Amino acid sequence: MSYILAVAGKGGTGKTTIAALLIDWLNKNKKGSVLAVDADPNSTLAEALGIFPQESIGQIVESISKDPAQIPSGMSKDHYLEYRLQETLSENKGFDLLIMGRPEGPGCYCYVNNVLRGVVKKMADNYEYVVIDNEAGMEHLSRRTMRKADCMVLVTDCSAVGMRSAKRIYDLVKDLDIKTNKFVLVVNRVQNDNCLKEEIKNLGIEQVFHIPEDKEILELSSSATPLTKLNSKSSALKAIEKLGEGIWR
Repeated sequence: MSYILAVAGKGGTGKTTIAALLIDWLNKNKKGSVLAVDADPNSTLAEALGIFPQESIGQIVESISKDPAQIPSGMSKDHYLEYRLQETLSENKGFDLLIMGRPEGPGCYCYVNNVLRGVVKKMADNYEYVVIDNEAGMEHLSRRTMRKADCMVLVTDCSAVGMRSAKRIYDLVKDLDIKTNKFVLVVNRVQNDNCLKEEIKNLGIEQVFHIPEDKEILELSSSATPLTKLNSKSSALKAIEKLGEGIWR
């Protein structure tokens, strides 16, 4: 049985940064096989991990929709899609990456959401850990793409807007009865210990972790350098180590 870790939060809070650093932490600490899922249409998890995949699930779905004749005779659409997904899976040292993306054309994205649900359910058993970088906001949650998470990591920055977004996601998970065994709040880019202190207390999540502002992360992102190259003495990386240990203790 794999351990599913879902990372969610408002865009701009550093959600993908936290997801990438947790994946790297799992990898470096040899916790087990890891499947990273980039479920954000604004896919940047691959770049943060230093990977350059050729195709996303959304592009595959778009390709099949435009040319159904490419499906071999006698093979169902779902089986053919599963075959193509195996081809697009980026295999790396210590973890594999699957990018959801989104079809380029107009129309309903329900099929992509259903694919994500099926892929995670089917593929998760092949990995000890599944880390999902969710779409910024609550779209995947409201569509019940995520139906289960062993741990939900809510990411906010030191802004009231970020915290309100984290609270809305927390409330939505409860309202939709998405099975979640554990909630963890991550306050990112912290400059002082008083950041959102009262708001955090009112939210009522027991495990709260602060990731200090780290200029090196900004420098790496600005130069398109993978976050896996972050200096081992980085204050943010040390905080991520505490976060990882706190999640799986």
